[in-house]
Order: sequence, then structure tokens, then C-alpha cells
Amino acid sequence: MNINIELTEHSSHEELSLKDQGLIALAINQLQTSHSPYSNFRVGAAVSLENGDSWGGSNQENSSYPVGICAERIALSVASTQSPGEIVDTIVVVYSDPRGVHNAPLAPCGMCRQAIREQTYRQEKGIRMILTTQHGETLVLKNADDLLPLSFTLEKSK
Repeated sequence: MNINIELTEHSSHEELSLKDQGLIALAINQLQTSHSPYSNFRVGAAVSLENGDSWGGSNQENSSYPVGICAERIALSVASTQSPGEIVDTIVVVYSDPRGVHNAPLAPCGMCRQAIREQTYRQEKGIRMILTTQHGETLVLKNADDLLPLSFTLEKSK
């Protein structure tokens, strides 16, 4: 078995469409709503739907660490509750690392990868993913499911 991830690299947000740039701006704006007093690692996410709606979210930490929730899952949850039944087309993830340790795009954690995979099962359509930084370096995946090729599912194997 071979597992391949197809992605494109961009050095600037300006290399992407205006629609993508707008979604990236929404994700970057979400960094301001992050509650991350423990890690100081802020994450913003934004999703666009096929109907044109866009929703955002940010990570929300808690002193009891398992209680916190990631930006990606918040953005998906907001989209699901505010635009029920609509197809998620694209998800953007951006972060702010005040220590300067990370300067390249980062992929979602395992729980978020599973949540995104569950969304694609539910809507029966893949989700394009944009992983970016505030300064512009960007990775675009045609299908976010590529990040979790052997995902857990309760669906019967074919």
C-alpha cells in the first residue's frame, strides 16, 4: 500500500484566489478570539460552504486541558449549526506562535483530522484544506482526508 498526499505550495496569500484570500483573512481574524492563556498558541480556522456562507472559530483552552477545543472543530460546529445540511467546501487553518518556534504551515491535530473526516463522510464530499501562516507561506490540499488515510469509521467496509 502506498499513501500519497497531494498538495501545492504557495509563498504568498496573493497567489490564491480572492475567495481564498477572504477566507484566510477570516481565519486570521479569528486568532483575536482565541482563549489560549496556557499555551499562548493561538489557532484560527474558517470554513466556506457551497452556498457561499463562511464561518470561523478559534481554539479555546481550559485549565483542565481535555476540556479545551480546537479552532477547526469549532468552525465546523458553527457551520453545522448555523447552516445546517450545507456542504463544507474549504477549511483554512492558521496559527500564531508568539515564541517563533513554528514558521511554516501546521496540520491539524489527530482529533481535528478525525472530525474533518467525519464531516466528509456526512456530506459525502471531500473538503479542500488550506494550511497557512500569517505571513503567507501556504499549503493547499485538494482533500483534507489525505491527512488521515486510515481513519476510524463505523461504516461497513466495502
